[in-house]
This record gives sequence, C-alpha cells and structure tokens, in this order.
Amino acid sequence: MAIVQQATRSRPMLYAIPALFAGLLLLVWGGESAVQGGTSLAARSGLSPMLTGLLVLGFGSAAPELAVALIAASLGHPALALGSAWGANIVAMSLVLGVVLWKVPLTVRSHGLRRELPLLVAATVLTAALVGDGVLSRMDAGLLLLGFVALLVWSWRLQKRSGDDALALETRAEMASQPGSLMRALLSILAGTASLVGGSMLLVWGAVETAVWLGVSDLVLGLGVVALGTTLPELATCMVAARKGEHEIALGQILGAGLFNTLAVAGLAGLIEPMDLPVQVLWRDLLVMAALALGLYRLARDADSPARLGRSVGLALVGVYLLHTAALLLTSGPG
Repeated sequence: MAIVQQATRSRPMLYAIPALFAGLLLLVWGGESAVQGGTSLAARSGLSPMLTGLLVLGFGSAAPELAVALIAASLGHPALALGSAWGANIVAMSLVLGVVLWKVPLTVRSHGLRRELPLLVAATVLTAALVGDGVLSRMDAGLLLLGFVALLVWSWRLQKRSGDDALALETRAEMASQPGSLMRALLSILAGTASLVGGSMLLVWGAVETAVWLGVSDLVLGLGVVALGTTLPELATCMVAARKGEHEIALGQILGAGLFNTLAVAGLAGLIEPMDLPVQVLWRDLLVMAALALGLYRLARDADSPARLGRSVGLALVGVYLLHTAALLLTSGPG
C-alpha cells in the first residue's frame, strides 16, 4: 500500500519537471521574440532611442517575469510571482553582470544609467518599507505601480529636455540594424506574447508541483530555479552587447529590468493577489537586492568621468550570488 501511495505521489513529477523546463524554454524564446519585434517596431514608429533603451531593451528583458507574475498570481500563487521577480533582480545584478564583467569590463558613460541606479535603490527601499509588516497588500501594490508610472513619465520628460546620451546613441545604432518589415515586427511580437503566455502556464504548474514534491515554498522556488531560468538568457544578450562595444545597452538591460521587476511585476502580482511574506525575505532577499543596487551606484556615481567596472567587481558580484544561493538553501523550508 505504501509503495502504491509513493508511486501515486511521484507520478505528477514525471510531468511537472518537464513542464517546468519546457515553460522556461518557451519563456526564453517568447521574451527574445517580443523584444526583437518591439525594437523593430520602435525603429519604425519614431520612438526615441533613449526611451527604446529604457523600455523595449530594458523592460522587455523582464517579459518572462511579467508573464509568470500574471499567470501565477491569477492562479493563486502570488509568492511564486514575487519570488521570480525579486530573484531575477538578484541573479541579473550579481551572476549575469558579474560574468559579463569578468569577460568584458564595461565603461559607463550614460548619465541616464547613472540616474537609474539611485532610482533602483529607492525602488528597493520603497518595497522594503511597504512589506516591512510582512504583507504585500493591494494598497502596497498600487503604490509600487504608481511609482512605476511616475518613473515612465519622469524618464520621458527628462529625455525630452536633455536629448540623446551614450545609451541613446547605442540604441539608435541597434534600432537601425533591426531587419524586416512592419508586419514581421508585429508577427514577432504576437508570437512572442503567445509563447510567453503558454510558457508561463506550463512553468507555473510545473513549479507548483515541484515545490510541493520538494517540500519548499513557492517563494523559494521562484527565487531560485525560476529566477535563474528566466534571467540566464540576459547573460547571452548582455555578453553580445558588451563584446560589440554597446556597454550602455548591456547595463541598461539589467537596470531597466530591475526597475520593471521591482515596481511593475511585484505591483501587478500583489494587486491581483495580496500575500503574506516570511520574515527571512526582508533580511535575506530584499537586503541583498538593496546592497547590490547601492554598491553599483557607488561605483558609477562619478558623473564627471566614465565609470569603469572591471573583473574584480565581476568576481565580487558572482560571490554575492553564491552567498545568496547558499543562504536560500539553508533557510528554505515548506510554506
């Protein structure tokens, strides 16, 4: 009888793990397709290069996390959505940026990116203040979304006043290199969106079943496996951009996605389904997010000369990722 029960419990895992990885693959392809189509469409619609760099290239990198957040929260698993968003920030700012810097040191000239770094710190501090009581309520989520809208308006008005900078110039060249017609761009966006929806549904089901089988919470699985899977494709795109000399685009993708995840993705997840948060989220995950953003800001805050981020910084960032992963494993548990 015990053998039969064990076999019954293990049967869903025959489908859950393949579904989890299939969902990740669809999310990766869908996000890339949507970003390519969006960049091509922006080049033909007259959207400014600076806004394209901040919105399409940066925020578009967070498309997988957004899809997971909407589906997971709608199905009653908001912690998985939140874990994916916050975990993606940690992976991107530590592991992804660290590996890129270890291979290709980056020189940051864009004043826009230097302005984004303190904004990312402020967004993380705002999040910590809102969830300090252990609850992400609909009011908290609404404030995060309001902050995101304010960020978009501020970025647009600032770009209109200051004109193009290094990020805008690199993005202009990238936009000019996008091939294809308007119809091809629209089809790429539609196909990418469909892949994001289908992939997120597969991933959420597979992740929930896997979390139950492993005896860990949705939040922990989102912070670990899901965040790593949805963020690793950024390593390839950032590495390509860095090797091409597009240093502003490489860093802009990471910072733009970080702002989008912190304000929009977490805000949407909490608006759909409020959630209670374990106390270790504050000292383990939000603290690491804030420390990474603050550390990068301190390195790049000198606006009078280009800020160079080299191999030593990259190794330190990879070390932060390994320490956070170890803390996640040591403090994970059912919930």
